[in-house]
Amino acid sequence: MRKTTLILPLVVILVIAGLSSVFVVDEREKALVLQFGQIKSVKEEPGLSFKIPLIQEVVRYDARILSLDTDTIEVTPSDDRRLVVDAFARYRIADVVQFRQAVGVGGLRAAEDRLSSVLNAQIREVLGADQVTSDTILSEDRRNLMNRIRDQSRMSAQGLGLDVVDVRLKQTNLPTQNLDATFSRMRAEREREAADEIARGKEAAQRVRAQADRTVTETLSEAEREAQVIRGEADARRNAVLAEAYGKDEEFFAFYRSLEAYEKALKGDNSSMVMTPDSEFFDYLRSGTASQ
Repeated sequence: MRKTTLILPLVVILVIAGLSSVFVVDEREKALVLQFGQIKSVKEEPGLSFKIPLIQEVVRYDARILSLDTDTIEVTPSDDRRLVVDAFARYRIADVVQFRQAVGVGGLRAAEDRLSSVLNAQIREVLGADQVTSDTILSEDRRNLMNRIRDQSRMSAQGLGLDVVDVRLKQTNLPTQNLDATFSRMRAEREREAADEIARGKEAAQRVRAQADRTVTETLSEAEREAQVIRGEADARRNAVLAEAYGKDEEFFAFYRSLEAYEKALKGDNSSMVMTPDSEFFDYLRSGTASQ
């Protein structure tokens, strides 16, 4: 009974010790086995591994490609036109031993702080070079600039055990005060263009109206000319008919002309005439020919 009482705790201790000496390395991570802070082994392959219980500890690091957003900074290209740049980087832990030695117990937080400083320094250096202007940064050539930032950052980050996979400029804008001034210039330019378009439209409208007025005047003039010709031809025809009629019967023609004169003189509801009975106006009516 006493043996059983002694063996059972020993077995439990051995089981606990055995379990604590085994650990699993995931395929998404790398592990370091530390003994009193010193690196004893590196575990980069997934699977079961062993360590000395209580004496050794396991520190795990992410082996996947990680993302880091940099702080927004201002850069001044060679044309002295300030720009606000916001970038991000993709990186991974390439050498886990060198990484541990560089950042110590700070881990990824300390590494990202130092990597962010490296990226900002390289962004300022590349975008502030003599041959780089703001137009270059805002054009398709920015891809080459991003590759240069990536390559130079990769060299600087090797001391941290990191591999910079990619660097991209997310946003490249003007500072707020410059942006307001640019918008004002753009607005003034658009307003000037609108005023020019309105002026050209008014000028075109004036030309169309002038052409229309000219067409109307020419049409009316042509119509009036044709009307005058027609009236002249009609008067000539009428005079010819009257002359022919007068030649055939002079007495009837005189009578007809007198009736026309009486009709025109007495036209209207309130027309009245005051004349003496011996007026020449009634000569034809008093003549002996009329009485027949």
